[in-house]
Amino acid sequence: MKPGNSILSGYGTTIFETMSRLAAQHQAVNLGQGFPEGLECPEVIEACIRATRAGPHQYPSMLGTPELRQAIAAHAERFYKLKLDWQSEVMVTSGATEALADCLLGLIEPGDEVVLIEPLYDSYLPIIRRAGGIAKLVRLKPPLWDLPREELANAFSDKTKLILLNTPMNPAARVFDRDELTFIATLLDKYDAYAVCDEVYEHLIYDGLDHVPLITLPGMRERCARIGSAGKIFSLTGWKIGWVVAAPKLLQPIIKAHQFLTFTTPPMLQNAVAFGLGLPDEFFAKLKTDLANRRDKLKAGLQRIGFATLEAKGSYFLTADFRPLGFNGKDDDFCRYITEQAKVTAIPISAFYQSDPPDHFARFCFAKQDEAIDEALHRLGRFFGKPG
Repeated sequence: MKPGNSILSGYGTTIFETMSRLAAQHQAVNLGQGFPEGLECPEVIEACIRATRAGPHQYPSMLGTPELRQAIAAHAERFYKLKLDWQSEVMVTSGATEALADCLLGLIEPGDEVVLIEPLYDSYLPIIRRAGGIAKLVRLKPPLWDLPREELANAFSDKTKLILLNTPMNPAARVFDRDELTFIATLLDKYDAYAVCDEVYEHLIYDGLDHVPLITLPGMRERCARIGSAGKIFSLTGWKIGWVVAAPKLLQPIIKAHQFLTFTTPPMLQNAVAFGLGLPDEFFAKLKTDLANRRDKLKAGLQRIGFATLEAKGSYFLTADFRPLGFNGKDDDFCRYITEQAKVTAIPISAFYQSDPPDHFARFCFAKQDEAIDEALHRLGRFFGKPG
């Protein structure tokens, strides 16, 4: 039999699926995969019920329902003072991963160079390589995850088509500030490059920090495609509603990729998300508070057990160094070890690097119910002989 595509078939099963299967096998508390529990927005769910009853149930426009596209534009102006033409600058997708694929397949020509910052979400590289792009990797290192400006500048060249920028960042929980984004903007200007901005955690940011979209910086309006996710905002990850906003000229090739991938997205879900984006400020503030409280609960418990925890300024994820516990193996071994023996699952940070990764950190998801966090800490504390 002839083989399948050599690029995609060369990748194994995603680490998230692997560890979730292992968690189920050992009846472990799963703090690995990043899906939120107990945070689902009831108002948006009720809006979906109403929209399902009312219809319509046929194909909506491939760009998305007018209601959702208008709501996305209003959301951008409300939170970032970013004025968008909803008819020419907003497109709805079936989740943010599809939005990433649309952007990368629509913008990359074979041989184009793409700058990426490690640690990185696992779908980035397969899509870039399938599109014919050449990855130029720049690495952030724990525990501070500082942006290495000289290395980043050296990664750019006349062959650079775009940078794929994730902020707030998975898995490092790093939030890039205005000064760092300005530095990136100067590189885009210098090399006439674009930015695909993965900003799905835009409302999951803590400790009084602000999310600054790169597209709002001077000169970046025509260079940035900005990706958002209703799944992250409303804790409804199974709905798979995402979007891309970009200037018309930049959005057009992205639209062309979209029309040959999913084409369109369930209208009742779109209309429910449109309702949700108009919720009062209190909803968005409470989401941050609730998640920050869960982060702090997990962080304090892991520290009592003996982990050394890193800062988590955004996203769902807390990184912890397990060496103080006396475990001398690598992070993949540690995560399997605690899944099988302590019945708690985490994700090895090395999975987010391509080569020579840091191998003594585990990523824990704190977007879980308090009961799950308490039980995970109890199990880990009992296993390591310290109260969690």
